[in-house]
Amino acid sequence: MEITVHVPVSKWYFYDLQYWGLDYPPLTAYHSWLLGKIGSLIQARWFALDASRGIEEQLLKVYMRATVLVSEYILYVPAAVLFIRRLSKIYGINTWESSVALTAVLMQPASMLVDHAHFQYNNVMLGFVLASMSSVLVNQYLWSCVFFVAALCFKQMALYFAPAMFAYLLGICLAPRLNVLRLTSVALVTTLSFAVAFAPLLLGSLYETIKDPQLVSSLEPPALLKSLGMPLNKQSWFYPLILELTQSIHRIFPFARGIFEDKVANFWCCLHTVHKLNAYPTPLLQRVSLSATFVSILPASMLISLFPRKELLPWAMASSAWGFFLCSFQVHEKSVLLPLLPMTVLLGIERGLGGEMRAWIGWANLLASWTLFPLLKRDELRVPYAVLTLLWAYLLGLPPVSWRLYTPQETELAAPTKLLHLAFYTAMLLWHSLEAFALPPAGKPDLWVVINALIGAAGFGICWLWCTWQLILRSGVMEDYFGVRIRLEKLEKTGRTEKKPEKKPVKKF
Repeated sequence: MEITVHVPVSKWYFYDLQYWGLDYPPLTAYHSWLLGKIGSLIQARWFALDASRGIEEQLLKVYMRATVLVSEYILYVPAAVLFIRRLSKIYGINTWESSVALTAVLMQPASMLVDHAHFQYNNVMLGFVLASMSSVLVNQYLWSCVFFVAALCFKQMALYFAPAMFAYLLGICLAPRLNVLRLTSVALVTTLSFAVAFAPLLLGSLYETIKDPQLVSSLEPPALLKSLGMPLNKQSWFYPLILELTQSIHRIFPFARGIFEDKVANFWCCLHTVHKLNAYPTPLLQRVSLSATFVSILPASMLISLFPRKELLPWAMASSAWGFFLCSFQVHEKSVLLPLLPMTVLLGIERGLGGEMRAWIGWANLLASWTLFPLLKRDELRVPYAVLTLLWAYLLGLPPVSWRLYTPQETELAAPTKLLHLAFYTAMLLWHSLEAFALPPAGKPDLWVVINALIGAAGFGICWLWCTWQLILRSGVMEDYFGVRIRLEKLEKTGRTEKKPEKKPVKKF
């Protein structure tokens, strides 16, 4: 916030990169500028350039948490309410069940713990994603493009959902026949949305350069611009636009960093535990991670493009996001919030609160919160972690508050699923006991954190498999393309059955 408040727009993405430079898309920068301006009216030294670093006053934390709450209530909460209501209406879910599902979405422990402690405003980006998905439910595809571009321009992590959303929009443009008008409209609106999002940044930089022609010469061109190998005249009027655009992209996509950040529960961190990846050059790791990510998101992207049905979109987005989290380059622990969102909203479909769906979605959420514990512990958030996770588990009747779903009398859950989930719940409880009461061996101070990441990565890999398999089953690809007729009682109502006709037509553009 201090950068956007005090530094000229043209230097937002150039200022003090060795400390903590701006590395988010422009909508986050505008949002930070607004909150910084408001906060400066309360206490200017909170956002003093450079001098405010390291300030941890209690009143400042209150202000930051207030900005998170206000941001959520302006965007995330209305988007979640609207999406769950529309989703429940499609499936004919009663108000009570949809309200429980909505409460579960809004009270996600991982989301609340991260955003209200680290002030990352991830829920603003997730609100835009929900608004985009909600627009799809009512066939407002152009608004869906606008909201999804807004999500990308607020947090680049929204790219986790991009392959599934792109494949879906492409699918509805090509099937059952080519719709040139829709395809052209989607492409045009998407391009214009990006242009509008970047316009204040680029035009502000151009204006400042006109006022001070020496400004451009003082800025070092980013590696991305140098790699293009294009001869550019620094005196040309469009050079500041190209410089600002390439620098922002260079900062938004941190390829210069390592393949993962800290000890995150994904594939590369687990592999690094047994085989050190820092022995390999970064470009090679980038190519390998890109290939692995492409393979992991391919099933969801292909299925949602071949079967572009709106009820399949959350499944495809969950599968795509899990693939990104597990295999992509430079993943942070907090990125687990992205695959959790489309999984959790599935509580709002028919039988979403039934035993199987509730068990899988609840297990994924509790496992994700557990993998965040080492990060939360550093910020002294043990008590909020315990309270929020236990309250959420109580709401959905899940371990460790209730073990009813996993008793022999419960027949909706298959025995292998019960054994799998119980093994993970037992491991999580045992880990907490060891972490609290046992010191790690000498020479291995991070042993408990590494074990946490290994168990979490295994569980998240299973989440990816489950979401992808459910997408395969519900799409009908096994029957249509391979002649395999699969009849699952649990899917008969939510799978390929005919949907109720809509009461009134809606616009498609």
